[in-house]
Amino acid sequence: MADSERPAYTEAHVAAYPLEYIAGIDLYNAREFHAAHDAWEDRWRDDAGPREKLFLQALIQSAVAFHHLEIGRPGAARRMYQMAKEKFARLGTEEFMSLDLADYQAQLDRALAWLTTVPDPRELTPPELEPPTIRLVPEVMEYD
Repeated sequence: MADSERPAYTEAHVAAYPLEYIAGIDLYNAREFHAAHDAWEDRWRDDAGPREKLFLQALIQSAVAFHHLEIGRPGAARRMYQMAKEKFARLGTEEFMSLDLADYQAQLDRALAWLTTVPDPRELTPPELEPPTIRLVPEVMEYD
């Protein structure tokens, strides 16, 4: 099965991870970025541990970056993109909650790096965007 045909997650992921995380993945992959943000924020505000909170905040900020682009705010999108990258770096791991962070961030960079090429991204015509697609790795991981 080609990677693009692989499901976003498995039943094992659904059993192991919070419902809000899985729901956020579905919404994000449907390009419902504000709704994905809301789902992940519900978990973030709940009983997530400190590393999970950092991870979820990075995902939330990456989703919000795309939402800002949808509503014509490239400066705010750039800030959210930069903040998400900083949080992923602070997480200090290659995978978290079965998400391959290197792959996700590479997709994020392909979609959003243009925002950082000039002092004011409002001066640029946004390119055709291909937001990341979240597909979890098969292994279910422990998380805090």
